[in-house]
Amino acid sequence: MKNINPNPFTTRPEIDGTFGVVASTHWIATAVGMATLEKGGNAFDAAVATAFTLQVVEPHLNGPGGDVPIILHVARTSKTEVICGQGVAPAKATIAHYRGLGLDMVPGTGLLAACVPGTFEAWMLLLRDYGTMRLEDVLAPAIAYAANGYPLVERASATIATVADLFCKHWPSSGAVYLLPGNKVPPPGTLFSNPTLAATYSRILREAAQGGGDRVAQIETARRCWSQGFVAEAIDRFCRMRPSMDTSGEPHAGVLTGDDMARWQAHVETPLSYDYRRFTVCKPGPWCQGPVMLQQLALLKGFDLTDDHPTSAEFVHHLVECSKLAYADREKFYGDPDFVEVPMKTLLSNAYNDERRKLVTGEASHELRPGSVEGFGAVVKLRRADKEQRAAVGAGEPTVGRLGEMRGDTVHFDIVDKAGNMISSTPSGGWLQSSPVIPELGFCLGTRAQMFWLEEGHPNSLAPGKRPRTTLSPTLALRDGEPYLVWGSPGGDQQDQWITQMFLRHADYKMNLQEAIDAPAWHTEHFPSSFWPRTARPGVVVVEGRMPKETVTELERRGHLVEVDADWSEGRLTAASCDGVRRRAAANPRGMQGYAAGR
Repeated sequence: MKNINPNPFTTRPEIDGTFGVVASTHWIATAVGMATLEKGGNAFDAAVATAFTLQVVEPHLNGPGGDVPIILHVARTSKTEVICGQGVAPAKATIAHYRGLGLDMVPGTGLLAACVPGTFEAWMLLLRDYGTMRLEDVLAPAIAYAANGYPLVERASATIATVADLFCKHWPSSGAVYLLPGNKVPPPGTLFSNPTLAATYSRILREAAQGGGDRVAQIETARRCWSQGFVAEAIDRFCRMRPSMDTSGEPHAGVLTGDDMARWQAHVETPLSYDYRRFTVCKPGPWCQGPVMLQQLALLKGFDLTDDHPTSAEFVHHLVECSKLAYADREKFYGDPDFVEVPMKTLLSNAYNDERRKLVTGEASHELRPGSVEGFGAVVKLRRADKEQRAAVGAGEPTVGRLGEMRGDTVHFDIVDKAGNMISSTPSGGWLQSSPVIPELGFCLGTRAQMFWLEEGHPNSLAPGKRPRTTLSPTLALRDGEPYLVWGSPGGDQQDQWITQMFLRHADYKMNLQEAIDAPAWHTEHFPSSFWPRTARPGVVVVEGRMPKETVTELERRGHLVEVDADWSEGRLTAASCDGVRRRAAANPRGMQGYAAGR
């Protein structure tokens, strides 16, 4: 007998147990989340500890000044809910103000692109209303790593290298945090620390404790420290008094104020959902791009692809063409539903998708073809990609690079505990290359406002108090009516392409979670990017080098402009499932830092 597992090879085992599982894009954060479960915390406590740790150990991918959508299922109430941690545009962020500065787009870096930071408020809401632990218990690991150091991953070092000159010339406060003496880039493996960030969170804990009261009272005090206290004061002062260089080539002061922060709070929403075979897939609303996954499923449900291997040209072609149609609708219809009515009922209806499906032929489309719903939506003129613009340092959201470009991505985690509580989240923004570090706080602001249009009349036009239509897109699915799966990936516009691919490989082709993550992947750049400079590459499909050559040849024959990237280059998926008493999880091997743990 050979001592070899006869099952299909995976890069690591699918984690399988009964106690609980954590999967995240960094092994330290996964360990912190699992340790929180072991200490008696629930999935929501573990999520908060994991999230704060990710801010520290992946600073090139997310930070305290960013934003976050959260989707969760509460076992006790059997309710699936969304927490919106996407901050809004400041009161002074008007189209007239930006146009008056000579801008036709919100810059991709700097202070003008900042919305109200949403992460801290969202995590406090989660901890207060769904968690069980004290704030100091879930913040302690992040503070310790920020104060004492953590091994800097290769991608963080590489990202710092790309913006080192920017730091030296224009953002010295960032250089003070991220560059070594002599303005040298810290090499991979450096035991890296951010004592100022540690001091910021320690002060919040100290003031919360001094305020007295029980667990909830201290969380509320911490929220006031953030949105009405010393954190908001430092942000207000920095935005007013420290004009900063951005992608426009000119320095600009910010428009975010302490009053903006004091007025905004994270809140709970009902998710959108779509029934696909045995599954009900749940997403945040059209203030994020998440519904494009539901639209893809609504189109794909009309095709029988189960006889085609998930690396076949037939399978890839249909997913690419359906994603083009769904993302075209994103560009035309999606926006903050507090400001515009988005016709999601129509966009997910059988009648609408039966008509849209007829546009999918055997040939690749090179046109942007949004649907038509009378009285809804608007189209912005397509900008074709310009190589010089795409190379702007620090611009846009850090996403998986193609053909050797020096870029990162975002972060993600999924957690299921013994009780069956489930949570999926994709924190992002406030990455080190987005804007200058605020010296008193040790972190920078986000740049999510770059997703707004500066044209009037579009669902995603800039307006004060409005949420930008974010790309961040966690997912939760029920199977046969029971909560079953949480999963997601960093990656900007690519997120809901990789999320859909993994889901179909698992749901339709019966791959386990790790197989579904490991399988060769791809994405299209056919539609406008959500980030500066908002360009598109019609017809382009980027595939991993492991994609079969016959698939690439057939896709090219069908008219796709295929670019073959590295063998392990597409996505950073993680996933966790709840199947009866079993808890399973898997994590992406790409980038060599994501990990899943459980027992």
